Amino acid sequence: MCRSKKSTDVIRPRSSNSKGPSFSRSSQKPKTSKSSSSLSQPSSSTSITNNSVLSSGYFDNNSSYYNSFSTQASKNLSSIRDSLPENPHIYDFSDICSATNNFRLNRFSSSSASSSWLCNLQGKQVVIFQRKMRRPIELADLVHKLSVICRSHHSSLIKLLGVSLSGNYVYLVYEYVHGVNLRDCLRNPKNPSFTVLSSWISRMQIAADIASGLDYIHHCSGLETSFTHNHIKITSIIVAEGSLMAKICHFGTAELCGEVTKDEESSKTLGRSKSKVMKIEGTRGYMAPELQFTGLVTQKCDVYAFGVVILELLSGKEALKFLVDEESGGYQRVSVIDTAREAAAGGSAGVRTWIDRRLKDSFPVDVAEKMVLVALECVEEDPKKRPDMDKVAGQVSKLYLDSKNWADNIGLPTDISVSIAPR
Repeated sequence: MCRSKKSTDVIRPRSSNSKGPSFSRSSQKPKTSKSSSSLSQPSSSTSITNNSVLSSGYFDNNSSYYNSFSTQASKNLSSIRDSLPENPHIYDFSDICSATNNFRLNRFSSSSASSSWLCNLQGKQVVIFQRKMRRPIELADLVHKLSVICRSHHSSLIKLLGVSLSGNYVYLVYEYVHGVNLRDCLRNPKNPSFTVLSSWISRMQIAADIASGLDYIHHCSGLETSFTHNHIKITSIIVAEGSLMAKICHFGTAELCGEVTKDEESSKTLGRSKSKVMKIEGTRGYMAPELQFTGLVTQKCDVYAFGVVILELLSGKEALKFLVDEESGGYQRVSVIDTAREAAAGGSAGVRTWIDRRLKDSFPVDVAEKMVLVALECVEEDPKKRPDMDKVAGQVSKLYLDSKNWADNIGLPTDISVSIAPR
């Protein structure tokens, strides 16, 4: 879904040679098949039930908690799949190995935190992400989150089809959406003067799609629960071919990989008590100040990252970059947040010169100024001053409608459908 220039070696998990059935729908009889994986196997044993495979080496430590987790999994996983609504898949690890040719397929994307492969799995074109489990998760909590995430439906979210577990790794299977990430739409290194998003309406549609999708994640309308995304950034947004609708990647990753816990969500005090044992992961320029200080992931961190993405969308500039200072020979830090604050301080004139010049001044300045202020409110350093996403989504939606009215009044087309092929 999202390509990256970073490259890391694939961590090939080890699987057993023992026979185990692949997961199938409850109406079918379980099939026994030998794992197609040629990867080596951990020394720990594997618990096998009629419908599931879960390695007891799932966590690094051998404490009684992990042992009891594995025992409980062995007893209960056979009935879990049947109880999950809309039958989300718990894939057999052998299916993952087969789809990726034992992880020898060319990687679709790679970063320091994950690797992914574009492949066919059970007749569907999917993207499989490999991520490391950050914390142990109670079995009941894992089942609940998986059931809610897999039955979530929103036009601005890339759907999670299912997961597989092996060792300390989680394999998340997402539907494949044909398109490119938002960064490549905005900034084409081969042709900096060209952008697919060459109209104000196209950018406002992207902003409204992201806001609506993130609001759904935070409040899961109708599902009586809420989640945190924790991976909002410009490369985590896919712009679909033709419609130019924005879709958010990685929904469910933070919850299923143990990146966020209930204790963190309800925590009201900030501290660094876990900073020595908890690795803080994030992308420079999108991490909220409190996340860098405490390592605690909250929905306010998502709001901050959303604000940064909107400022990038409006200006066409990178979230954060370092330029060489010719006088001192050092580096100068340039943040899109700082430049946006300077522009907002200059009023309409300041905003007009700050907005992406490739739009050729064809945008409603009053709406653009309001959009900048909404984004700046989202990137307030104090998380308590940041609005909730339901409020932000409402504001962005209204400004999108105002933009359409502006376009109608001057006779601009509002139905956009273009090719995002390289130029």
